[in-house]
This record gives sequence, C-alpha cells and structure tokens, in this order.
Amino acid sequence: MDLVIRRAVPADLEAVGAVTHEAFVGDGHSPADGPYAAQLLDARPRFEQAELLVAVDPADGRLLGCVTFAAGGSEFADIAGPHEGEIRMLAVGGAARGRGAGEALVRAAITRSRELGLTGMAFSTRPSMTSAHRLYERLGFRRAPERDWEVRPGIVLMVYSMTF
Repeated sequence: MDLVIRRAVPADLEAVGAVTHEAFVGDGHSPADGPYAAQLLDARPRFEQAELLVAVDPADGRLLGCVTFAAGGSEFADIAGPHEGEIRMLAVGGAARGRGAGEALVRAAITRSRELGLTGMAFSTRPSMTSAHRLYERLGFRRAPERDWEVRPGIVLMVYSMTF
C-alpha cells in the first residue's frame, strides 16, 4: 500500500482521537463509558508528551492510523525499561485495515527505538486484540508473560517484547 508515516501535526489530533476511539471502543476492547475512552479521544497529551506517529494516504491526506511511541521512563511508557521503546494506542481505522498501515506504524516505532540507541521494545496489549498479536509476532515480537500486569483490578494486559 502506498502510505506515508510521519510525526503528527496539530491538525491531525482530532482525527487521531477519532481513529483511536474507533479502534479501541468501537471494536469492543474498551468500554465507551470508561476513563480510558476519554484518553483515547484526547490526542493532545500524546502529541505533547510522547511521539505521535500517523499513517496517511498520500493521495488525499486522509489519516489511516496512528501509534504513540515513548522511550522507557518517559511519561507515556507503562512497561518499557530504560533501554526500551514502547508503543501505545496502535490504531487503524476500519476502512484502512488490511492495507499495511498498522505494520508500517509498528516498523516506524522499531526504527525510532533503534535511532535512539535503545536495545529493544516492550509494550502491553489486551488479550482480545488477536489481530494485533499476529502482527507483532510476524514482526519478531514475543510474548513476555512474566511482565504481564493489571492496569486496574481485573484488567490484565499482556506484554510483548523484542530485543535488538
């Protein structure tokens, strides 16, 4: 697929919020009335405190997907150690799925980790996100069940990691 991966700009933030909310809430991975739903819609903190990458269609500039990249120890890193990168809120709009946007975004995060001299990546995912798990495994990430954690009581997140 022909697409462009770039850093988000302020004009992208509304579309980023909508795509992220669609992927998490619309696909049933997060409740619409939960506290996380508001965080998904509000892309500004990710833009200001992490690196927000977007996939856009070069033909019309339409936002296809996004991912938040954070180095370990930074504001948006939940699970990454100090020498790891982390992705958060990987989302691809329903109309763009199957076109390679998710893979391109994860590859861009891997590249960014290497550019920063990090030695690997680690990130959390919901057990229900099986399509994403297949993508991660295809790219060389492996389950790290010893790092799984509860974000809130009863909500367990699975961890995937990769060492460079």
